[in-house]
Amino acid sequence: MTKFSLKNKTAIITGGGSGIGKAISLTFSSQGAKVHILDFNLEAAQETVKEINNTGERAEAHKCDVSNQKNVNEIINKITKNDKIDILVNNAGIAHVGNIEAVNESDLDRLYDVNIKGVYNCIKASIPSMKNGGGVILNLASIASVVGISDRFAYSMTKGAVLTMTYSIAKDYINEDIRCNCIAPGRVHTPFVDGFIKKNYPGKEEEMFEKLSKTQPIGRMGNTQEIADLVLFLCSDEAKFITGSNYPIDGGFITLNG
Repeated sequence: MTKFSLKNKTAIITGGGSGIGKAISLTFSSQGAKVHILDFNLEAAQETVKEINNTGERAEAHKCDVSNQKNVNEIINKITKNDKIDILVNNAGIAHVGNIEAVNESDLDRLYDVNIKGVYNCIKASIPSMKNGGGVILNLASIASVVGISDRFAYSMTKGAVLTMTYSIAKDYINEDIRCNCIAPGRVHTPFVDGFIKKNYPGKEEEMFEKLSKTQPIGRMGNTQEIADLVLFLCSDEAKFITGSNYPIDGGFITLNG
């Protein structure tokens, strides 16, 4: 038997068109899962699906605004007509730089809609299918969920909510055989990070990349495959004794930066 097999399982991955979400989608499919990618960027999602289908595995792309409950419900209802949802990975999220004085109400609403309401919408829509035979929910929290990070007020607030949502879902649905965990990545090198640095630190991209990398005791950013491998473990049957837990994957940031 292959460890961490997802054969005959159906997984929904939000934001699976790029970065960490893409790595998770490719990793899950390589372990036999049928993957449904929900992404606002349909073209990116379709590119990931094409890579998966070229390997002989199965995947579908769905254009989705996770902040729109009607949109989420329509897509997940369509998926569950043919497939029981075994795994939901809430990966889609957006960032923001600034302390509370630099956060406009519109900024706060935008982060709330995607990072909190988006997770709520997808879990709420998926639970009914999971109640028929169990399932796994894996949320992407952040080191910002548990430690203070300068100039990340709105982002930290939303990721703190993801952490406590995880605990609540795990508690409420343990008797339905639904596990819910989250991971807390530190800085991970993705195209999103490159774009984020370019937007917020124009002309200082190389300097800021090195500076951000060195904030982690291990001396570098993580890579997307390292994150995907932890997600795979937590969503596999090998982790069926784990629920209501938060797993840092941060190069030692939380515990070694004191």
